[in-house]
Amino acid sequence: MYSKDGEQYYVVDSHIALWDARPENQRNIHGKQFIDCFYDYHRNLSPESETWGYEEYLYQGGERLMRDVFVDGIVDHAIFQPARLAEFYHRGFGQTEEAFALAQAHPDKLTYNHYWDPRDGENGLDELRANAERMQLKGVKLYTADWHGESRGWKLTDPMAYRYFELCRELGIRNIHIHKGPTIRPLDRDAFDVADVDHAASDFTDLDFVVEHCGLPRLEDFCWIATQEPNVYAGLAVAMPFIHTRPRYFAQIMGELVYWLGEDRILFSSDYALWTPKWLVERFVDFQIPEDMTEYAPLTTAVKKKVLGLNAAKLYDLPVPAHLQLPDAAETATGPREPAAADLAGV
Repeated sequence: MYSKDGEQYYVVDSHIALWDARPENQRNIHGKQFIDCFYDYHRNLSPESETWGYEEYLYQGGERLMRDVFVDGIVDHAIFQPARLAEFYHRGFGQTEEAFALAQAHPDKLTYNHYWDPRDGENGLDELRANAERMQLKGVKLYTADWHGESRGWKLTDPMAYRYFELCRELGIRNIHIHKGPTIRPLDRDAFDVADVDHAASDFTDLDFVVEHCGLPRLEDFCWIATQEPNVYAGLAVAMPFIHTRPRYFAQIMGELVYWLGEDRILFSSDYALWTPKWLVERFVDFQIPEDMTEYAPLTTAVKKKVLGLNAAKLYDLPVPAHLQLPDAAETATGPREPAAADLAGV
């Protein structure tokens, strides 16, 4: 666990990956474009001391992941959020079996989430059933901009997608993580639009929708949706490193999220291996909203503890040591009002 100034923090990195983008796994030019775009994000948003060389960025492997995230990375638990990208990589981008085996070997440290794609049709539903049983899935990662044959994206509102949500409900997979953030070459920007989150969250109130990258660059759209839908959460992947290069922009992101969603629906993530978690955790604990940005509330220690780990621990039923928990009385409303109350009307 991480300690600073007499405070201890239970840290959950809610979005990590174990990928293989080496040339022998690249199916075509798009595989190289994708990892090169990742590397540009890494190189341009990281402190010089935290910047990796290009070759080591292509593949890390389980041993290095464990060191970077848990030994050097001061994380208590991490959650795999893989992307398939089978049109770009022979064995896929996220290494399913390697990551799952690592989670099996370290169940106290790692949770493995899998993925599904409604364009896989009935066969995909059968695969989801089998994977849920074999992997004991608590969550999935959805990539609406992924290519599939001639298709260059899908929407959460697609009829077949609803079949998959219904099956997730049946199987007890309640955490639905969705990449809704900056576009990545060669994927299409519009396929990451957040509008379809509103519809799905309204129709599946018993599922929790974690919008990874909090909708950036569509933060305002995301916040207006999330304040209406109490089962929508903000994942801070990709937003976190702006704490280094654009601290006032990061302050704006955090200020808006806390104002609209409240402090209980925001999840820390490093998006490893885009970035390593240690420096992000350290800087977030030290970070404060600039005094002249008076429209935003300060980030208290309690807020930081929730964002860094306690919120994700609730979603995934992780056992947080008693001395690291916050009293229930410290919980806040879900944003400026409590839309969840409407879900209980007449109950």
